[in-house]
Amino acid sequence: MPTDSLRIAGAARGKAVTITVDGRAVEAFAGESVATALWADGIRRLRSSPGGGPRGMFCGMGICQECVVEVDGATVPSCQARVAEGLVVRLRQG
Repeated sequence: MPTDSLRIAGAARGKAVTITVDGRAVEAFAGESVATALWADGIRRLRSSPGGGPRGMFCGMGICQECVVEVDGATVPSCQARVAEGLVVRLRQG
């Protein structure tokens, strides 16, 4: 986890796990959203628009589709996918 973690100190959370994001190990907590894990790791750009512009988390509740990523081979809003040990995430860059 980044040394300047954005997570609230002392908050109850799941077990610490490792997920893979575009081939890189990222520390996260079981049960939190993939969007939260990515945000806490400093990953803001989750996909690109058809014109190449950056897209990331916007509504945080699965309505806008701006945070869509690939999780274990399925395309899903990252705010709706839950972290689990060994999860594989691919950002949609282009």
